[in-house]
Amino acid sequence: MRVPSLIMVLLVLFLNASVGGSHAQQGAATADFYVATDGNDAWSGTLPSPNADASDGPFATIHRARDAVRKAKAEQPRAYAVLVRGGVYRLRESIVFTPEDCGTIKEVITYGAYPGEHPVIGGGRAIGGWTKSAGEVWTAQIPEVKAGEWYFHQLFVNGQRRTRARTPNEGYLRTAGPLPEIKDPHAERNNPDAKIGILFKPGDFILPEERDDVNFFVYQSWTASLHWVSSLGTHEALGVVKFTAPANWPIGWWEREQRYYVENYRAALDAPGEWYLDRQTGVLHYWPLPGEDMSAAVVEAPVLRKLVRFAGDCGKQQFVEHIRLRGLSFQHADWFVKDKGPADGQAAAWLEAAVFARGTRYCTIEACEVAHVGEYGIYFERGCQHNLIQKCHVHDLGAGGVRLGHMSSPRNNDEASERNFVDNCFIHDGGHVFRAGVGVWIGRSSHNTISHNVIRGFDYTGISVGWSWGYAPTTAHHNIIEYNHVAHIGRGVLSDMGGIYTLGVSPGTVIRNNIFHDIQSYAYGGWGLYTDEGSTGIVMENNIVYNTKTGGFHQHYGRDNVVRNNILAFSKEGQLQRSRQEPHKSFTFERNIVYFDNGQLLSGNWGNGNYEMDNNIYWDARSLDIPFAGMTFAEWQAKGFDQHSRIADPLFVDAPNRDFRLKPDSPALELGFQPIDASKIGLYGDEEWTSLARTQRN
Repeated sequence: MRVPSLIMVLLVLFLNASVGGSHAQQGAATADFYVATDGNDAWSGTLPSPNADASDGPFATIHRARDAVRKAKAEQPRAYAVLVRGGVYRLRESIVFTPEDCGTIKEVITYGAYPGEHPVIGGGRAIGGWTKSAGEVWTAQIPEVKAGEWYFHQLFVNGQRRTRARTPNEGYLRTAGPLPEIKDPHAERNNPDAKIGILFKPGDFILPEERDDVNFFVYQSWTASLHWVSSLGTHEALGVVKFTAPANWPIGWWEREQRYYVENYRAALDAPGEWYLDRQTGVLHYWPLPGEDMSAAVVEAPVLRKLVRFAGDCGKQQFVEHIRLRGLSFQHADWFVKDKGPADGQAAAWLEAAVFARGTRYCTIEACEVAHVGEYGIYFERGCQHNLIQKCHVHDLGAGGVRLGHMSSPRNNDEASERNFVDNCFIHDGGHVFRAGVGVWIGRSSHNTISHNVIRGFDYTGISVGWSWGYAPTTAHHNIIEYNHVAHIGRGVLSDMGGIYTLGVSPGTVIRNNIFHDIQSYAYGGWGLYTDEGSTGIVMENNIVYNTKTGGFHQHYGRDNVVRNNILAFSKEGQLQRSRQEPHKSFTFERNIVYFDNGQLLSGNWGNGNYEMDNNIYWDARSLDIPFAGMTFAEWQAKGFDQHSRIADPLFVDAPNRDFRLKPDSPALELGFQPIDASKIGLYGDEEWTSLARTQRN
């Protein structure tokens, strides 16, 4: 086990304070209460298994164990522990922790997995009774759906997400342009009529008469909006669809013929792995994948939107505190949009999560799994302070992974979300429904630490920090982003995104010792380090960035950022980009290595000179003739930039194979470059845990 970063010292102190009174530590099999699939809520819950005459034993539900802890704690305040035996526990309602469930700093309340066992806390229901229908399609009757008591938007077969019937099966359709009354979408930025529908081409799809549940997914730039159908008509030789709620941007703004697909109607069920649920008849239709045996398949559909809620009340200063969840797997939660209303926005930040907390302090989610969910995995929202999410596996997500904070500034200190940790987590395979989901999102929240995580497989951004535009006041500052491995982001789906994306004034924020690579946007964008509107006071140092689309570093606009001691390599287009020129200093760029092979170093606007650059190494592996904003290197230096920088091969160990270790005689070392130890980046701990990110494909 390698030695983790300095932040782990702080985490150890945090854990010692947070879990000091629990006697349900790893390896121990004793607890105050037990839960088991063969338990009974009428029993005492104090035995790990039913006794010989089946007169006593464990509880059957975590809800009952929580209530027992409440009662016991009221009679004798101390630390209490609940151990949950292996098996699947299907929730009828969310597990809710309130201030009544609090522990103390020395008397933590723990809900954990029984040692060596794997309890699954499920928000879904198993669906059986499958019969062969027409062709390759199988069907199952669900009376609750026909009765209007249940409707779901996701389906999982043998632990894998399946596709709601859609057209086309892969890729996108293209609109025939904006609605006919909208001649120029760019002139109609604030016109809601420009956002309320599309023109479509004949033959692209045929909607059924019953279309209340049909969804259109329309791809904008940094988001994809979800819509229901309000009306269907024609215009000349084209079809017209109008939506129940508008998109955020006019249709046709980003592309005249915009990408979209149509989902959830019976005629679209035409390929293996697709499914359709008929609300009127209650019949679920599914076309199995090759080799799938429906007589033995485990089919799950979600019933709940939230599996766990930490429900504090910030206004009354009644917080949920000192509760720990450990080793539990939370699976199968649905997504929800109220009244077919707006479902659009950057970072899918209007969504909630399967594990949701408000007014929560000094709580821990440790060694847990959150999987097969429709929105975000975990969200610590308003009033959440000093919480820890550690060694969690968060994957198969409708949107993003983990969220901290809120989209607006807190009204007082009690509502502030700050000083939370997301450490040593594997967060991946997101954006299945809401493409703009982010691996880790920090809103208007401060003093958080995001460390040693592996984040990959999202269609928008890996890590997003800050949530204010321009130079407006904000409560997002002093966030630490370190030792994370962020890869395979964007995947050519959305634009204007990055491995890490910052937004707004954020003094004290540091982004250091991370790896960002394989960042691929759809159109423009696709940067490694991306300081967007108003990003100010941010330090980016000791990062390795490579295989990006449009630059290892890009600043849209901002003030006094520092970019130093980074390796920025192999961007497909420009290596460094500066967009808006302002009267103040944009950034300091020093002691960096920029390595490329396409002759494109600087892109954007470099004319006003309000930036500082020095002690850098630049190298184009194909040519010594590197232009600097239209100038030779000598002319560039005559302007006062890069006075001590060099055009020289930095002597990486193996740049073509992305081994960026420096040879001992590297000229970068002469200029003060400090070698970056990539071995410390990413997950740490036992081999079973650290190998997970190497073996999981998505």
